[in-house]
Amino acid sequence: MDSRYEIQRRAGGGSANASPALGVQSRRRKMPPRPADYKLQIIIIGSRGVGKTSLMERFTDDTFCEACKSTVGVDFKIKTVELRGKKIRLQIWDTAGQERFNSITSAYYRGAKGIVLVYDITKQETFDDLPKWMKMIDKYASEEAELLLVGNKLDCETDRIITKQTAERFTSRISGMRFCEASAKDNFNVEECFLKLVDDILAKNSLTSSGAWTLQGVESWPMLTPMLPTVVSSWLDVLCVVDHSGSTRGNC
Repeated sequence: MDSRYEIQRRAGGGSANASPALGVQSRRRKMPPRPADYKLQIIIIGSRGVGKTSLMERFTDDTFCEACKSTVGVDFKIKTVELRGKKIRLQIWDTAGQERFNSITSAYYRGAKGIVLVYDITKQETFDDLPKWMKMIDKYASEEAELLLVGNKLDCETDRIITKQTAERFTSRISGMRFCEASAKDNFNVEECFLKLVDDILAKNSLTSSGAWTLQGVESWPMLTPMLPTVVSSWLDVLCVVDHSGSTRGNC
């Protein structure tokens, strides 16, 4: 037999003496990831242009877009973190800052365990709008929701208008509200702010006894986002909300 064909046969064919472990390993299935112990909903609110989307994307994807388009209605991302020995799946909702979307975004306050209120340290009007956003929180959010005020765009320190002391005085008048400054662009203090908020939620709510609201079917929600302004009239028509005791709300 021509030696060329013998070499090809040996290279392409299997050997009778090959280790059976290789076949076993190729058929071995990977262990599925450990499911989340809790699911928490966090919403980000604030005036238009303060950097809500940038903060969310920096925290969830570690990315930053210089020319982000304004959010239409709502958008969301998922991030899983581990704190206090628990695996926590965060559903982070980015809401539009324009008033015409308030009827849509207000539905997200109700189920939120944490609310991130953002202003731009270089724009006085975004800080002056904070009382308006607090009225929305008082009207729609649970009294148990943890609050975090974030002064964004710390990378523009030279253009700062709102001093840190001014923001601290504002938060001192609101029970339980935390305050931090961050830069989504420079990735400064973003993760620390979010993780501290989540830690506060865990500490305050004692989730093992009181239960955390979970949202079923969340993976399909991005398809709804472009249609929100015209399609969604009542979020309880599309949500199935289940607590740890098995009680349900909405379309279950």
